[in-house]
Amino acid sequence: MLRQRTLKSVINATGVGLHSGIKVRLTLRPAQPNTGIVFRRVDLDPPVDLRADPYGVGDTRMASVLEKDGVRLGTVEHLMSALAGLGVDNVYIDVDAPELPIMDGSAGPFVFLLQSAGIEEQNAPKRFLRVKKAVEVKDGDKWARLEPYDGFKLAFSIVFNHPAVDQTGTRVEVDFADDSYVRDIARARTFGFTQDVEALRAQGLALGGSLDNAIVMDEYRVLNAEGLRLPDEFVRHKVLDAIGDLYLAGHPLLAAFSAHKSGHALNNQLLRALLADAAAWELVSFEDADRAPPGIAHLYPVLQAA
Repeated sequence: MLRQRTLKSVINATGVGLHSGIKVRLTLRPAQPNTGIVFRRVDLDPPVDLRADPYGVGDTRMASVLEKDGVRLGTVEHLMSALAGLGVDNVYIDVDAPELPIMDGSAGPFVFLLQSAGIEEQNAPKRFLRVKKAVEVKDGDKWARLEPYDGFKLAFSIVFNHPAVDQTGTRVEVDFADDSYVRDIARARTFGFTQDVEALRAQGLALGGSLDNAIVMDEYRVLNAEGLRLPDEFVRHKVLDAIGDLYLAGHPLLAAFSAHKSGHALNNQLLRALLADAAAWELVSFEDADRAPPGIAHLYPVLQAA
């Protein structure tokens, strides 16, 4: 049986909020089967739970923001991406600020945290959201699509008309039957442009952004002294974001995702369009792991007992 997963132990981290610029403390705790991913604003009295849920996403400017009764929690997509990439189904995430820490701008530090805590299987079947027919959303020349696929793969293309971006790879396809989330996606950092900083900060955004937690470009080049981690790091970060945004569905997908110039808003609209069509999806489990799709068996290998 492909089983649900949680953490073996509690683990803590601190960092800075990308948009708020304030110090954030984060605690990840194991959770019982069928709990899902639950964020908890522990700086409030009483604490407020915000469940990973596509219908709970409000603001999508520069991040995916969960909202409930006026309470917000922003920039959840990188941690959600890491949880999806490592197959964690159930976890409580305590945070003492209105935003998760940006860390180094990628999902890599979150992967390290999860691996340090340890991951264990639980005595409950892992439930997948299997796409049964194609669903697509559009916004001008931007689009995103989910199609049936016996595994999980993503294809993404970007257009920025910027020399530092356009000279890199601007299209990528990742199939987790063959590719590794940790090796091929997790280290790709978020990015931004110096000419946008003043406007963003006027909106209360990017107040914590720096060369330590983002790829920053002027009109012509990358300003980070170390350059890029990957030759197509920009588009791979878009895939990283999409994986996190899609995991807000509450279950890992069995699907092929493809997109052109998509972002948090369109990714969320796609999930809502999928879930709104009851004929387009179903929840499935695999009692016999040997009969699971090859890509899924590769992505979720059986863990060793604790």
